[in-house]
Amino acid sequence: MVSSQHSPKVLSIVSATRIGRTFSVALNGIQGQLVTVEADIGNALPGFTLLGLPDQALHEAKDRIRAAARNSGLELTRRHLTVNLTPASLHKRGSVFDLAILMAAWGADYAVNNETGPVFLAALGLDGTLQAAPGILPAVMAAVEAGYRDIVVAKASESEAKMVPGAKVRPYEHLSQVAYDFGAPVEPLPAARIQQPVYPTSTAPTPTNVDLSEIQGQHEARWALEIAAAGGHHLLLKGPPGAGKTMLAQRLPTIMGQMDPTTALESAAVQSLVDGATAIHSPRHQPPFQAPHHSTTVTALIGGGSGTIRPGAVSQAHGGVLFLDEAAEFKRPVLDTLRQPLETGKVVLHRAKQTVEFPARFQLVMATNPCPCGYGSGTGKQCRCSSLQRRRYAAKLSGPLLDRIDLQVTVAPLTAQHLTSTTPAESSTTVANRVGSALRRAKQRLRSYGLDRNHEVPLKLFRTPPLRITQEGQRILEHAVDTKQISARGYGRIIRVAWTIADLLAAERPTAEHIDMALYLRLNAAGDSHETT
Repeated sequence: MVSSQHSPKVLSIVSATRIGRTFSVALNGIQGQLVTVEADIGNALPGFTLLGLPDQALHEAKDRIRAAARNSGLELTRRHLTVNLTPASLHKRGSVFDLAILMAAWGADYAVNNETGPVFLAALGLDGTLQAAPGILPAVMAAVEAGYRDIVVAKASESEAKMVPGAKVRPYEHLSQVAYDFGAPVEPLPAARIQQPVYPTSTAPTPTNVDLSEIQGQHEARWALEIAAAGGHHLLLKGPPGAGKTMLAQRLPTIMGQMDPTTALESAAVQSLVDGATAIHSPRHQPPFQAPHHSTTVTALIGGGSGTIRPGAVSQAHGGVLFLDEAAEFKRPVLDTLRQPLETGKVVLHRAKQTVEFPARFQLVMATNPCPCGYGSGTGKQCRCSSLQRRRYAAKLSGPLLDRIDLQVTVAPLTAQHLTSTTPAESSTTVANRVGSALRRAKQRLRSYGLDRNHEVPLKLFRTPPLRITQEGQRILEHAVDTKQISARGYGRIIRVAWTIADLLAAERPTAEHIDMALYLRLNAAGDSHETT
């Protein structure tokens, strides 16, 4: 322990009260709040008291910190140390507070000078190495938003922290290096002697080496996929096994274009929480692709958990695609939890002591067979299912959920002519160029409303002259509503799809033909079922 007579001029705290102060960040979802870490050295019996609603991992910081300090050549005081994390009513979780607690304790003992007030975001190893921690990216975002741009992180988290605009990142490998830079009389450990922990490699949640050119035929399904990519619309693919539903869904991200910088940063923040200590080196501008198994739970799909609330698959798909293969095999309560994020673009999880919000703006793609045996489409001659089995199978996809799906397409089985064709199909690059042109048209038209894509347009704007459809198209929609073919929600969604079709075809505004096409693409899968007796 360094004597209190060491360099009084480097004192950063109020010397009369011996209080050391540093800053860190507590996360609630991907939202963060600045936490002040206060340390006081008292005259009571030796001990270490940690206040401020710490969790078990944070309670264990006492032993980690003492070992790290000792192995860095600068031990903690042997008197009673009290550390308080404020605001005290906010729950603190994880090892990301380790470095902030130690620097506050050293400041209370006059060992270091942290007067400049950086935000410390790093875990500690017993040997004094600085280690990455989950949620560094959203923590840095919260610190910068609060006006604290000076950030101290582990070297492994450097690239992740630098993704935040305006952050002044100071990376370190070892605790002795941090202590030396803040005025402690200790020699920094050379980099050659620092044994860095091995972190797992983060896996990109986007399919690679897939292309639309691999799919022959399926012109209607490919057209629906193009519309979905251009307008941000949700899609249902219904057809027999082996028709290519999964292949089509996997190729949707290849034609969607890159995420905007804000969405990419939000997506990376979610991934920072999911990957844990795995550092993210750069934002993924390619839309993510999540395909949970049909045995998944509500918690895995939506998010949650005991203690630390983690984002689910819908938030991991933020800015990209959530694909539910064999959708009818999912438990119905699990599927129905998708209604809120489909409408609001976010997930709000309520717990007794906290409310956590995660972003969840994704495109939903569901693939399903027409019946349990899979061969109930078309004439249904091969179907082995009874009428009761078919009805039960169809009922697993609830009406309210299907009403939120803009495009519902039947994927027919391929013929031998399609499989043996030597004519190359359009590639993802070719289709993505058309999608990009349509996106630019929509963005230019909607810029004055503060919107980017057609699926974001509220229904009331379609009543204004710039976005109003033709009278003939209006009559088609009114007839569909009066005959109960579509709901009030479906009415607005069809108009949005019609605008996307018009953008893809470089039309000035949707015509009756575009409305009719959008109506067909919403209803044709629903009318394809074959009832056996």
